[in-house]
Amino acid sequence: MRNFIQPGDTLTFTSSDPVNSGQGVMMNSLFGVAASAAAAGDPFEAAVVGVFELPKTAGAITPGAKVYWKADTADVTTTASGNKLIGAATEAATDGANLVRVRLNGAAV
Repeated sequence: MRNFIQPGDTLTFTSSDPVNSGQGVMMNSLFGVAASAAAAGDPFEAAVVGVFELPKTAGAITPGAKVYWKADTADVTTTASGNKLIGAATEAATDGANLVRVRLNGAAV
């Protein structure tokens, strides 16, 4: 195919805030995990698919549950209202757990 550009597993993002490697980042309707640190406004690569361990809000999460990015606290939640769908949990996470493993879906909707 002459119109193929790239697989799209990793895309170039920018953020108005500084970014740390491994941090979840929203760029409009895309959610990704930063591959490296970047200063505010500088471009960086972010993975938009794959399984990542991300910070989570309080509450248990079951395997396969839809998970959403809560931008104001920069963590994962199962609450859809006001948040962006980023993927699904791949393993259970207890109420007291600080992290959850998430398979990213490639876009936040």
